[in-house]
Amino acid sequence: MKVIVLALVVLFLMTPGIGFAAESSAKGKVLVAYFSWSGNTREIAKELQRQVGGDLFEIVVETPYPTDYNACTDQAAKELKAQSRPALKTHVADMKSYDTVFLGYPNWWSSIPMPVATFLEEYDFAGKTIVPFCSHGGGGIAQTVSAIGKLCPKAKILEAFSAYGRGGNVASSLATWLKKIGVETAK
Repeated sequence: MKVIVLALVVLFLMTPGIGFAAESSAKGKVLVAYFSWSGNTREIAKELQRQVGGDLFEIVVETPYPTDYNACTDQAAKELKAQSRPALKTHVADMKSYDTVFLGYPNWWSSIPMPVATFLEEYDFAGKTIVPFCSHGGGGIAQTVSAIGKLCPKAKILEAFSAYGRGGNVASSLATWLKKIGVETAK
């Protein structure tokens, strides 16, 4: 009799549609937050939000970066060296309500842009899941994830996504990545 009950329990748990659902890496209310200078990260963020749902939030600095590429990268290098925290113009009204934060940014000098550091220090990410995504011009993820980890040591940080520029066929690449890290899509 015990064997039959055990067999039924195992069958129940293994049958699709009943029992316990597979645990998703993204839980609860979702925020897709991003900082974008050129628009590349913005485009990735919009596609990501389309796939996972949740709210879209742009991290905007009070004093905009120069529109000239070289002037912008010079400023970014100086900010990184000084560990500056540029003031933000936008703020999340109720960060406590979000469980999972997809965090997008360009790779600037092998790290996160300093406005992203300002954003991360503005809120308490303890117990939240951070899912990084990055646009780059050839440097990939570099030390961006470790920079996030240092600023948010009590957050769970999932494997990051990176795309060169706007990422080519970003929709397909994002879908593959989301499946790999166990995040259900909103489709």
